[in-house]
Amino acid sequence: MAKKKNVVEAVDLFKTYQMGEVEVHALRGLSLTIKKGEVVAIMGPSGSGKSTLMNILGCLDRPTSGNYLLNGENVQDLEGDQLADIRNRQVGFVFQSYNLMSRSTALTNVMMPLRYRRNNGHQDPKQAAEELLVRVGLGDRISHKPYELSGGEQQRVAIARALVNDPSIVLADEPTGNLDSKSGDEIMDLLLDLNKEKKVTLIIVTHDPEVAAFTQRTVRLFDGRVQND
Repeated sequence: MAKKKNVVEAVDLFKTYQMGEVEVHALRGLSLTIKKGEVVAIMGPSGSGKSTLMNILGCLDRPTSGNYLLNGENVQDLEGDQLADIRNRQVGFVFQSYNLMSRSTALTNVMMPLRYRRNNGHQDPKQAAEELLVRVGLGDRISHKPYELSGGEQQRVAIARALVNDPSIVLADEPTGNLDSKSGDEIMDLLLDLNKEKKVTLIIVTHDPEVAAFTQRTVRLFDGRVQND
């Protein structure tokens, strides 16, 4: 059996914010590897560095020092358009609050990332978005706007949007946080099904042990470090 490669390789990450005259050390020498196709939960108390780590893994921010390789590409020194480009090509995001465009249909929301991707590999963005909406169970909701959808349906739109660019990793930040338990379980089952089908690496930031129980591995953070891995 071929050895799975590391999709995420973070080595000795430090992140320091300057808050007036005070330095806030969000990450303190954190190291982490995640293999292709893994489903990993990241947990930890408030202030442990979860959000900072997610922003770095999602190429929304850069560490103060250390190295972060995404699919073998060192993103530490990338800036501006380069960072945005690797983010658009390799990362999908699912947020607790869905972050959908309120005046746009489900189809338009899912197509949105394709409009920002250079050298778009999809010959028909509309078809790609429609196929994903059907896959997440919203084939009859393609023309609906967010206010016409339930919370669980809005999160399904967000999942389809996260996957439309065929990313290497999907980062899900409290993906069931605004849902009732039944809808939350359905969303987790859907994410796991899509992980198996598309071999996408799934990283879930959560405070909920029941959500973490769906994953293959839990990484616990404390004071900006990995407590256990």
